[in-house]
Amino acid sequence: MFLIDMFNKKTLLPDAETALPGRSQEIPTAETHFVSGRPLKGPYPEGMKTVLFGMGCFWGAERLFWRTPGVHVTAVGYSGGLTPNPTHQETTTGLTGHAEVVLVVYDPEKVSFARLLKTFFEEHDPTQGMRQGNDIGTTYRSAVHVHDEEQLAEANAARNIYRKALKSSGHGHEITTEIGMAGPFYFAEDYHQQYLAKNPDGYCGLRGTGVNCPIG
Repeated sequence: MFLIDMFNKKTLLPDAETALPGRSQEIPTAETHFVSGRPLKGPYPEGMKTVLFGMGCFWGAERLFWRTPGVHVTAVGYSGGLTPNPTHQETTTGLTGHAEVVLVVYDPEKVSFARLLKTFFEEHDPTQGMRQGNDIGTTYRSAVHVHDEEQLAEANAARNIYRKALKSSGHGHEITTEIGMAGPFYFAEDYHQQYLAKNPDGYCGLRGTGVNCPIG
């Protein structure tokens, strides 16, 4: 019974009464990007736009985007939950409501939002609900948290296009990606920032469906 209870806690989003209390102080993190040396928290150059992508474990997902031309800087952290300034250990209990996400700061003159969405949908499986492969829990849900109405409309349109592509391919499962306006973003601990640049042989759980997303 204990294992079943723990599984349920990890796969069900908490409410205000059951979420962990968190803290008022920010969790310390890196000042600069390990790969580019750019300030992790900005200030970012004028004209940059931001989006948050949840694709399961954020280590491999972040590497995808720091390698994308036109992306200014990336950082990993937590979004979409209730607990203020959560730790990684807290988020993995499922009791903060957050997803592991990658903050992508990009230059729309150099890379389109559609191109980023194409990478997002193709490089993980957005049909798995509260998991990504062997990583199980709300922390690992698929998510796109945006910062303006234009991004919101484009993300929803991309999901609809990819839904049709998956159906045509015989994939047979519905997209469960959470798309909405971003709330607070909390930077993850220093250790997690650009993890796979610091640990090239580290874990990467990304597994796409193999189906092309015909956008971008």
